[in-house]
Order: sequence, then structure tokens, then C-alpha cells
Amino acid sequence: MKKLIAFILMVLLSALNAYALDGTAAENFVKKVTKQGIEEIINSNVSIEQKDERFEKLFNQYLDVEYIGKFVLGRYWKTASQKQRDEFIKVYRDFNTKTWSKRFDEFKGKHFDFHGTSPSNSEGQMFVNTTVDMDNAAPAKVVFRVKETNADLKIVDIIIENVSLAITARNEYTAYIKKAPNGLDDLIKDLKQKSN
Repeated sequence: MKKLIAFILMVLLSALNAYALDGTAAENFVKKVTKQGIEEIINSNVSIEQKDERFEKLFNQYLDVEYIGKFVLGRYWKTASQKQRDEFIKVYRDFNTKTWSKRFDEFKGKHFDFHGTSPSNSEGQMFVNTTVDMDNAAPAKVVFRVKETNADLKIVDIIIENVSLAITARNEYTAYIKKAPNGLDDLIKDLKQKSN
């Protein structure tokens, strides 16, 4: 009986390890993304257009925009048509690329200090903990939620000072859709206008 219990535990642990995201890999991934983002985009002496192009490439390469898009739409993703889903992901990608290209300028000349990882309750996900020294203020706590998909690592949320960007967007978008006469279509139109 003891041998059977030991065998079952071994199988369960092996299964859990197969789905566990490697903390070192997750941290190294975020180090690469932040280094590339700061050195090649924020601190570079190139035009705004070139910065936007570089940021768009970084954004599309290292963030799982479709996963985030599904999350921020919440229950409205399930009721959306395929056309609405495709349109939303496109405008959501465009809007965030332009928004974050500007917002990341706040990190010009800054450096991310890494403080290990924390487990996530979501399968194949992990938090990478960092701080950023800020001028005349305490270091800002920035946590990256990293997800493993098909052997690739992607960022699916950034939590700044305990405020999740994905959850904030979800709250804003679901409230907007609920009040808008044409629901999701109005949100898509609004994001499209803001992206231009």
C-alpha cells in the first residue's frame, strides 16, 4: 500500500513539474525584454516614428495580445462574433502599441532591478518581480505576469504598484460595453479613433 501511495505521489509530482514554468527562464525572458526595450527603444537617439516601429515589433513579439484581448473583454468575448473578435484584437493591438510607446518614456534612463519570481495560480504562468528607481520617489514595484505557450514565453500582464493593467482595462471595457448603445462595436470604434 505504501509503495502504491509513493508511486501515485511520484506520478503527480512529475505531472506538476511538466506544467510548471521555470522561474529562471521567466526572469531571464523579462530581463531580455526590458533590456531590449530600454536600450534599443527608450534610450535610443532615433525619430519618434522609428521608436514606434521598434516598440510595435517588441510589443508583438513578447506580449500575448490575443490572450490579453480575450481576458479584457471578459464575458463579452464569448458572445462576440468572429468578425468582432478579429476587429477588437487588431484595434486593441494598435491602441496599446501607441499608448505604451509613449508611456514607456517614463523609464528613460532607468534600470529594472530583479527580485526573483512568485508562483501564479494559473497553469503555466509565473510572476517576475522587479523594481525601478524613480526620481525623488521610492522605487516603483513592477511585476510581469509571464505565460508559457507552445514552448514560448509571453507577457500577459504588467502590474505597476499593485495595479494590474489587464484588470484595469477589463473593468473599463466591460463598463463601456455595458453602457454603449452598440456595445462592443462602439468600443472598437472608440479604440480605433484613439489609435489614429
